[in-house]
Amino acid sequence: MAEEHRVTLHGMWASSFCKRVEVALKIKGIPYKHVEEDLMNKSPLLLQYNPVYKKVPVLVHHGRPLSESLVILEYIEETWRNGPMLLPEDPFKRAQVRFWVNFFQQVKFSQVQLFENNIFYATITDGEEQEKNIKELHEKLRLLEDGMNDYYVSNGKTPNERGNLGVLDILVWSTFAPHIVYEEVIGTKIVDPEKYPLIFSWIAALDKVPVLKELGYPHEKLLALLLSVRNTMLKTS
Repeated sequence: MAEEHRVTLHGMWASSFCKRVEVALKIKGIPYKHVEEDLMNKSPLLLQYNPVYKKVPVLVHHGRPLSESLVILEYIEETWRNGPMLLPEDPFKRAQVRFWVNFFQQVKFSQVQLFENNIFYATITDGEEQEKNIKELHEKLRLLEDGMNDYYVSNGKTPNERGNLGVLDILVWSTFAPHIVYEEVIGTKIVDPEKYPLIFSWIAALDKVPVLKELGYPHEKLLALLLSVRNTMLKTS
């Protein structure tokens, strides 16, 4: 099989989970074929490759499928060792990064409480339910802001001073790069530069990185999608 076709990513353009994988592949310089999935009409291949969750992303390498974005990131890191590393070499620093990676996927009351869930549900709800999701989001952002300040102070550099992109950069950018679009839909600030100066400046710096600019979320297209989903969900609620 030709080199450029031995890695295939089944994804969806607006999914932050798929963006995680795309960024990792680009950073590592791994050629891949992208298959855009319609999540309202999932392809037979997607259902075959991910029969458990039936969702994107799915990475297919030499015909073998993998699902779940963090699992895929770990696989990419361990398989392509000759490219830029996504995790620090030092075992302690690597463990610190993994702690904050898990924070993005933390479990609470037996349900996965994702940053993405709070952001998305805030866009498709109103009233108390929306306020609840926004409050939970800001609680997590406060913890992340404080934790990243401590992490980067202890390691001697801010996120903007490092030369390479790592897994935390991938997660922060894929999750929060479209925050302006979500703020337009919700009508309130999410990443407030006064409340979260490190995260805000980190996102701004990442937005200037060529590979991330290439993979960025198209503003108007994402705004139209979110408004459409919001209108549909509010009508049916």
